[in-house]
Amino acid sequence: MRTAGSAMRMTAVAAAGLVLLAGCGGSGKGDGRDDGAGKGERPGGPARGASATTHLAHIPEVGSALRSRIPAASRQVVAVYGDGADSADATVVLYDKGAKGWDQKGRWAAHNGRRGWTVHHHEGDKRSPVGVFTLTDAGGVLADPGAKLPYTHSSAFTPPSYWSKNTRHDFDYVVAINYNRVKGTSPLDPTRPEGQSKGGGVWLHMDHGSGTSACVSVPKAAMQALLRALDPARQPVVVMGDKAHLAA
Repeated sequence: MRTAGSAMRMTAVAAAGLVLLAGCGGSGKGDGRDDGAGKGERPGGPARGASATTHLAHIPEVGSALRSRIPAASRQVVAVYGDGADSADATVVLYDKGAKGWDQKGRWAAHNGRRGWTVHHHEGDKRSPVGVFTLTDAGGVLADPGAKLPYTHSSAFTPPSYWSKNTRHDFDYVVAINYNRVKGTSPLDPTRPEGQSKGGGVWLHMDHGSGTSACVSVPKAAMQALLRALDPARQPVVVMGDKAHLAA
């Protein structure tokens, strides 16, 4: 099943140099070189004090506006709870829907865009887009850790050498967030269906201890857990934003 789209994915890998320059919401003009330069954010790591939450009727702290955008068939939700509209700090929670409701399966400290969140994301604004987006494709520098999503294993994910040293492993594992991208292609595919000005290359990826250009970052163990859990048969989505927008 993973070889069906291999030709398309190899074409995307050939264009990897371009997309990585534009990765994590960048512009493709070298604005990623200071990725990780945000100051004062806490290092990513497992959130403490999280209790098991089970059999929920709805995803917690998500109001009707975004809840209505979660497809009825979705049985997995990655919820990204941003601390504030202008904050780079967040918490990521994985929910899975069973016969009795939504169950919490994992919870981790995270980071989002270094300038916070926006409902009108554009290239280079250093903010993460608020919304509900499907999750269909994954990849990374490291070998497939057991992902259920189609996984593109390539050294082409390696960040450019002029990016900050603390970002060298950001893309060891990634899951593409389907914001302004073509579903069913490698995360390396640079195509932006809504135009370059809308930004793109928004991923879940490994954390470097501070805010990103637009992506959501979590610790390595979290990325491994997400890659092993996210199942295309369960139609996973990410619901992401600052707490105020999420609750609307």
